Formats: sequence, structure tokens, C-alpha cells
Amino acid sequence: MSGRKRVLAIASGGGHFVQLLRLAPAWAEHDVTYATVHAASAIDVAPAPLLTFRDVSRADLRRLPLALWDIAAILIRVRPQVIITTGALPPLLALALVRPFGVRTLWVDSIANSEVLSGSGRHAGKVATAVLTQWPQLAEPKVEHWGSVL
Repeated sequence: MSGRKRVLAIASGGGHFVQLLRLAPAWAEHDVTYATVHAASAIDVAPAPLLTFRDVSRADLRRLPLALWDIAAILIRVRPQVIITTGALPPLLALALVRPFGVRTLWVDSIANSEVLSGSGRHAGKVATAVLTQWPQLAEPKVEHWGSVL
């Protein structure tokens, strides 16, 4: 990538967001906006902007329309050229929404998934430009291993 890009760094809360923050040096020279489920995370990313979305999981799919609405609003506001995520379901929605528009996307599956990819990670290959695993034994033709975040 040449020149400054608009980057959306998006992840659900907890370990997903912690791992995303560990990747921050990779986009230090770009205009980054963070998105997650906890507004209190703004302190972790300041002075970069932080936007929030409602969380949803497979266990609570009735919240899917609300999360989808939030994610769409974030995408319209940020208009990212690149999206980087460490999961889970809401960021997968973001990748699916931008796919028709040629936005470059990177899914980094959680380090906690050492035996199989996460549920969302298995679907990420259908919508992400690139999918990474942090475990070499999980690499396959559509899932690459570049190392681990932690």
C-alpha cells in the first residue's frame, strides 16, 4: 500500500480487541478509526477515534439486525479503504458488507483457536481479502500463517 489509507480496525470486546491493539504498529502511518463494543476502550486508542457497535453472537442472533445497523453506520462514516479485524461475528458482518466495493480486508483469527479456526474465521475466507491464523498447523491454501500476535 502506498500513501496514507483510511483504516478501520474493528473487533469485538475482550481478547479480540486486545489482540487488535497488539497489531496497531502495523497501521501507525495511516488514518485509523477503531470500532468495538465498549466505549470505555476509547482510552486505549486515544487520540484515534473509537466508534461502538452492539455485540451479537451465534447464541443471541436476534440482536443481528441491530449490530448490522451499527456496523453499516460505521462503514458509512469511516469509508475505510482497509479493514483489519481479529473477530468475532460483528466484524465479519463488516467484511461482508464491504466486499462488493473492493475494500481490502484482513481477518486475523484469534490465538485462542489453536486446533480449529473460530466459527467466524471459517466464514471469513468467503469475504476477506486475506485470512490469517496464528497457528502454523492451521494454515491451508486460503488461510495463511504469518506469525502470532501475542
